[in-house]
Amino acid sequence: MEIKSIVIASVTTLLLAGCAKDQEQSNTVDPTTPGESSQPDNSNQTADIWPKLDIVVKQDPAIEARIAELLGSMTLEQKVAQMIQPEIRDITVEDMRKYGFGSYLNGGGAFPNNNKHATPADWIQLAEDMYQASVDDSLDGSSIPTMWGTDAVHGHNNVIGATLFPHNIGLGAANNPELIEKIANVTATEVMVTGIDWVFAPTVATVRDDRWGRTYEGYSEDPVIVGEYAKAIINGLQGHANKDFLSDNRVISTVKHFLGDGGTEGGDDQGNNVASEQELFDIHAQGYVEGLTVGAQTVMASFNSWHGRKIHGSKYLLTDVLKDRMGFDGFVVGDWNGHGQIAGCTNDNCPQAVNAGLDVYMVPTQAWKPLYENTIAQVKDGTIPLSRIDDAVTRILRVKLRAGLFDKPSPAKRKFSGKTELIGQDAHREVARQAVRESLVLLKNKANLLPLDPTQTILVAGDGANNIGKQSGGWTITWQGTNNTNADFPGGSSIYDGIKAQVEAAGGTVTLSEQGNFSQKPDVAIVVFGEEPYAEGHGDRENLEYQRGNKTDLALLKKLKSQGIPVVSVFISGRPMWVNAELNSSDAFVAAWLPGSEGLAIADVLLANKDGSLQHDFKGKLSYSWPKSPTQAVLNRGDDDYAPLLPYGFGLTYGDENVLADNLNESFELDMDDVQVRKMFDGTMHAPWEMALLSGGQYVNVSASVHTLGSLTFRTVDKVVQEDAVKLTVDGTQPAELRIVSKSHFREDMLSDLQANAALSFEVKADDIDNASIKLGMNCEGTADPEGSCRAYLDITEYLQQLPQGEWGEMSVDLACFTAQGIRLGDIVVPFALSMEGNVDLSVTNIASVPGKADAATLSCQ
Repeated sequence: MEIKSIVIASVTTLLLAGCAKDQEQSNTVDPTTPGESSQPDNSNQTADIWPKLDIVVKQDPAIEARIAELLGSMTLEQKVAQMIQPEIRDITVEDMRKYGFGSYLNGGGAFPNNNKHATPADWIQLAEDMYQASVDDSLDGSSIPTMWGTDAVHGHNNVIGATLFPHNIGLGAANNPELIEKIANVTATEVMVTGIDWVFAPTVATVRDDRWGRTYEGYSEDPVIVGEYAKAIINGLQGHANKDFLSDNRVISTVKHFLGDGGTEGGDDQGNNVASEQELFDIHAQGYVEGLTVGAQTVMASFNSWHGRKIHGSKYLLTDVLKDRMGFDGFVVGDWNGHGQIAGCTNDNCPQAVNAGLDVYMVPTQAWKPLYENTIAQVKDGTIPLSRIDDAVTRILRVKLRAGLFDKPSPAKRKFSGKTELIGQDAHREVARQAVRESLVLLKNKANLLPLDPTQTILVAGDGANNIGKQSGGWTITWQGTNNTNADFPGGSSIYDGIKAQVEAAGGTVTLSEQGNFSQKPDVAIVVFGEEPYAEGHGDRENLEYQRGNKTDLALLKKLKSQGIPVVSVFISGRPMWVNAELNSSDAFVAAWLPGSEGLAIADVLLANKDGSLQHDFKGKLSYSWPKSPTQAVLNRGDDDYAPLLPYGFGLTYGDENVLADNLNESFELDMDDVQVRKMFDGTMHAPWEMALLSGGQYVNVSASVHTLGSLTFRTVDKVVQEDAVKLTVDGTQPAELRIVSKSHFREDMLSDLQANAALSFEVKADDIDNASIKLGMNCEGTADPEGSCRAYLDITEYLQQLPQGEWGEMSVDLACFTAQGIRLGDIVVPFALSMEGNVDLSVTNIASVPGKADAATLSCQ
């Protein structure tokens, strides 16, 4: 079992005191590997691997002449503004009027007026206001129209009432490119209703490690499906080059994330891909080969690294390969402050990215203004060649002209704008229902239990049965897909809704009970369960065991089976998972993936007609291999040691012989040798962890050797070697806290530490804590003032006071002490928080989770 903190190559270091000023300016963003900036960018790389693409969208001399005319009339400030993409929460209409940004976006969970329930009219109004401000030349002298980009990744998923399709993993199981093009066309239409021009889709990652939290955004482990789907999605969004390319019926598409995001070590989001260049092309680039060939106009750079170099800063991949060799003439947009992760960069200062070939900085937060100013200054001082700026702006203008943005009416007056009847209209939902039906994969069907007779007495159980948010997964209204209720999906349907309607229409009886309770014994139970919603970063897992350490769904299945009730399991998930025990306790088992808003379509396949005839057979086939153990996360057809529980392409249809018995191996012994010390801080911050300080309502990331915040003074000190510890002094006027927090506040999986009997350990030197209260904490939120059930703080004052004053000693706390207080170690954001009140003077170092130490910990809860 690989431990994430060990396999991630990147580290954040606290610089020496003499470099504090430089470090203040460079922030705490993780560089990829030490010394990265000195590495040659194209060592041992061969562009000949990459093809010269015959891209169907050719350059139009009239458009190129128009670009040259526009470029010749633009000031440097206007050019750089075209390259800045802020987010709607961080700019105003007046900002757009003043600066004339080339584009802007709404990130996941961002809405007009910060209102989750913003109406289509609200979306249109914001699009219209921003457009009019962009073409108003009264302040910036520019009348170039802006463009709005949005994450419409399974339908127009930020808008209440939109049609939500199955996530990509389910669409891959359907393996129907024609259907995929229809889905993209519907998505484009619903996006255009709200006046938006540009969609950040499709994701064309070829997923190689199913621990990755974005596994469900990939269509398949097979690059062939990924390539075919890239063509279909882009044609559906943009139109065909020889038909209606970027017409009034279409939007601009984005193939993402270039390159290798699905192949990082350990499945770590934003991690390091160490594939050879040939593998990078053969496995991870096929979606780009096909997508660019049919005319995708924008490419999004990936957060991940390739052999330790952040893609956002790779001139070789962004310029030499993508643009020069493959011939891509659209523009490259960054991902959410991805440029700030390049070694030597910050979110507001990164010439390296544009010099590498990034054309548009995606720069949410207020960092957009200093980035704009710094970029202008760097062109003036020669750090960024003006020719590189001109190239970037040429590409941006080319896409805008091809899309007709200079000639189309304003957003409020376009063909579909304001036609709110198109959002979630039944014809669109029927396309989604077809996708749901075709995406379902039947893994088990003992004694041909399915299809079910709808005239029976049917119990519907499980927490996913009547939960549209859960069945829709991440990137659903909110970024993580959390905090949604069924009321947030007008026009949508839960899985229970469909079963209820059909059973009652046939004269049967249906009962809904999440806990599986009933007054009349049912003929059969349908249990709907699975993963809670998550999106990028937060969904990373250390292994594929379902409900590791908390088998509540298995208990429900066993409870029903023990009462002699046949059980049909409908499993909601963003990846294949180790569910041997759940399979053993099911008579039939359906992988439903993340079906979206049209849960009722599942009943079309599970239930027969009243007369016993078939409604719809199963069509879905596994586009991801199904594991036979929790650690079988890297499981792809063609592997030398390929030995899945169920192979790629597997999927039963009605009448097929069942292949899974009820005696699958349910045991899994954790190999203690595989669980290593999870280092957090030992003078160096170990990825994915960062250090932060809290006091007086303020929260800052540690970015220098000295900080003062409220009542807290922080500085680096020496224990054994220079600057290998930190000293904390609190003056008693306010509470203060030192935290270790995951990068981007992503939830990290530390359940293996608990299974390995680990303790949270650190070395401490207490110079003055006589009048202090000190607590050691963990939480799953990571915010400055977290609330909620997944947080725990244990008073360790007494234990620290027993250590020799002024001498280094060790303190350790059994992880079970935290789980007993409600901590979910599979979802940790803050694994270490030292909360201090009163007068404090202490130093700490060597913060780690240490396997096998719980029994002998200073504070044990065994």
